[in-house]
Amino acid sequence: MEAESAPAGESLREATQRRLLRFSELRGKSMAAGEFWDIVAITAADEKQELAYKQQLSEKLKKKELPLGVQYHVFVDPAGAKIGGYSQRLPSASALGKIFTALPFGSPIYQMLELKLAMYIDFPSHMNPGILITCADDIELYSIGESEFIRFDKPGFTALAHPSSLTVGTTHGVFVLEPCNHLEYRDLEYRSCHRFLHKPSIEEMYESDAVCRPRNFFQQEFAGSDIPSLKLEPEYVYTDSLFYMDHKTAKKLLAFYEKIGTLHCEIDAYGDFLQALGPGATVEYTKNTSNVTKEESELVDMRQRIFHLLKGTPLNVVVLNNSKFYHIGTTEEYLFHFTADSSLKSELGLQSIAFSLFPSIPECSTNKPCIIQSILDSTCSVTPGSVVEYSRLGPDVSVGENCIISGAYVKTTAVLPAYSFVCSLSLKMNGHLKYSTMACGVQDNLKQNVKTLSDVKLLQFFGVCFLSCLDIWNLKVTEELFSGNKTCLSLWNARIFPVCSSLSDSVTTSLKMLNAVQSKSAFSLNNCKLLSIEEMLFYKDIEDMITYREQIFLEITLNRKQSDLETSY
Repeated sequence: MEAESAPAGESLREATQRRLLRFSELRGKSMAAGEFWDIVAITAADEKQELAYKQQLSEKLKKKELPLGVQYHVFVDPAGAKIGGYSQRLPSASALGKIFTALPFGSPIYQMLELKLAMYIDFPSHMNPGILITCADDIELYSIGESEFIRFDKPGFTALAHPSSLTVGTTHGVFVLEPCNHLEYRDLEYRSCHRFLHKPSIEEMYESDAVCRPRNFFQQEFAGSDIPSLKLEPEYVYTDSLFYMDHKTAKKLLAFYEKIGTLHCEIDAYGDFLQALGPGATVEYTKNTSNVTKEESELVDMRQRIFHLLKGTPLNVVVLNNSKFYHIGTTEEYLFHFTADSSLKSELGLQSIAFSLFPSIPECSTNKPCIIQSILDSTCSVTPGSVVEYSRLGPDVSVGENCIISGAYVKTTAVLPAYSFVCSLSLKMNGHLKYSTMACGVQDNLKQNVKTLSDVKLLQFFGVCFLSCLDIWNLKVTEELFSGNKTCLSLWNARIFPVCSSLSDSVTTSLKMLNAVQSKSAFSLNNCKLLSIEEMLFYKDIEDMITYREQIFLEITLNRKQSDLETSY
């Protein structure tokens, strides 16, 4: 077994680097039939997001950052219930999309889309016609024998499985596998699934026989997404990541969708498809709505119809015992994996300073900041644990620990408090270019909502009662304070972010409101035009944001060329 000839982490790193190298060789080259994916499809929540995705894809193809001769499509959610989200737990990805989240390596910078295509580089040539479904905010790394390949060639569904702690299992899908007839671990195992559990409790895992115990007490690293490095404990479970459905199953689901017409409830591709599969599947899960974002009256009936449609369809599981699953869909996960997680840094080759102009960081420091495609003055200071992307920071700007700074331009001396979230957007309002910067705490729950104005006091902004913040900003609690649904009041739709005529003014003003909350000193927003994050996304000017990123890219490129010339002399 490969894991015996090299430590698990080392074999994982080598396998990952091999895939990245192979993908880099395909960028900008025309693909022959069967050499790569026939179609790469991305789902968007609305027309604005669809436009953003198409423009970014167009830029990537123009710069030859993707393999050519492939059909890249963006599909917007049809009217009714949504399947695409707005990344409320990582709002820096809301405007331009989670699949276009920048990663701290590569020149030009890799984004999640390129990483996904690189990690799945071996799949198409070992797959029967069908569809592979994956999420935009996770990373799957795995190592198998050099002569082995992951095959997607069986009827029905085929899913990847990763060994994880029981705690991680409570926030993922968990496979109840049919008994195994071999005693030793293998990096790659093909198993049948008796039943699939969606975000089960630990008690449910035991009751369903999902909990595994080590065979031959073989020790290796866990694939825990939220835990840096666990050794295999006496008990573990196999959790999900991506899955494949064959052509026949995909056609069956499409025919079903065409028959019912518009969906009026939220159907989850993982929870509602996979729970219907395997001989142990029962209809009981259809009534459990605890993990549903918005419960609709038709939900249970629609789930039951899907259950009966898919019942009896096999669920094949590809167990990857030497694999890791990383989730970066929240601000805390994003900060941890990009700044503190030495495992992912080693396996993926992440850099502390990626395609940026910034004074070097001492190599001896373990916990470092992460700078991605940004230009920072030599007198700037960025505290370890923070991420700065697509930004310009001028002289004497100080960034506290555990901050996320995205798309910003800070011209003058400024202090960004620890745990700040600062993200600037370009807006097109009445034909005019404007700017607004969302500034809050990285730990703020933007999705938490209350139903009435009297309950607004239950919301928190930067760890402070939201009602107190409104007093500091001289704002009144009225219905006009919130955009959209007036029975779903949250920081997401609170009109508290100023609109400005320049990007730097926008950042400065939002930082003042943030600092006012921290110092409990008044800063009136009463005379400002204010927007909610919800409205900022509606007015977003994709073209201007992409142009801003491109300007930074060109300046860094030019600077590097000049440095190379000076070095050569």
